[in-house]
Amino acid sequence: MAPLLPHLGAVLTASVSWQQLDPGQVPPEADRALVRRIAGARYDAAVVLTSFSQSPWPAAYLCRLAGVPVRVGTSKEFGGAGLTHWVPAPPDGTHQVDRMLHVLERAGVPPDGTGLRLDLPDSARDEAREALAGQGIGPGEPYALLLPGASCQSRRYPPERFARVARLLAGAGLRVVVAGSPGESALVERAGGGLAAGQTGLGVPALAALVAGSAAVVCNNSGGAHLASAFGRPVVLLFAGTEQVGQYVPRFTPAAVLSVPTPCAPCRQLRCPYDLQCLDIPPEDVAGETLRLAGARVPGIR
Repeated sequence: MAPLLPHLGAVLTASVSWQQLDPGQVPPEADRALVRRIAGARYDAAVVLTSFSQSPWPAAYLCRLAGVPVRVGTSKEFGGAGLTHWVPAPPDGTHQVDRMLHVLERAGVPPDGTGLRLDLPDSARDEAREALAGQGIGPGEPYALLLPGASCQSRRYPPERFARVARLLAGAGLRVVVAGSPGESALVERAGGGLAAGQTGLGVPALAALVAGSAAVVCNNSGGAHLASAFGRPVVLLFAGTEQVGQYVPRFTPAAVLSVPTPCAPCRQLRCPYDLQCLDIPPEDVAGETLRLAGARVPGIR
């Protein structure tokens, strides 16, 4: 994602202990090494951005050990001197964008708007055009982009249902592209149902270009929904019961949010023990919403 953010100076990636389910997955030395990396960069401030269910204190304490003088975050819990600027927490149901901007505003950094913005390099657009041409989709030809992946099983609409959606869309006259990361090749192939070759060799910038050029995006509650919002593309969001819908629903683009209410939501589980009842959405409904949103932009799609 970094190449799409022109104002970003650098990115540090790390597997941190407070984000792991397995206590032995990240040894203590990994945290100590991260402290040294942060200390070596001599940052002036750290802004810890979290969801309502996450705590800023582990990251804040690590930054304190690294000598970062200003540490900003929000929490309902007391955490001592980890934060130098402890921002009162907004209500739990606050949209995640507003939650993060709330932290910045209280720290004296007024936001420059609330919409998402990403900048696509020409190379990404060229790569996306080549991928589409490989499927026989020419410049300007409308297509629906299906993104069946998600970070965990509990957020994934079944690939067999994605395949049914793809067939319904194709039958209505809309071309279909199925895409994902290199690690999702098998999932993408199943979701395509033999209808279209899956696109799994693209990097994030080219995948973002596919989103930007689509007539509509169909995806789980994952990065694809945020990309669609950033580029103003209509999105059919298959929202699992892992989170509260109001915290992540797209606000700046036409959207249909489909989900089945269940008593266990929001569960925040990585694996669903109940056969994904919250995603028991008929493919016909998904295809219908996709055609409705795409048809508003592409006359002739039935």
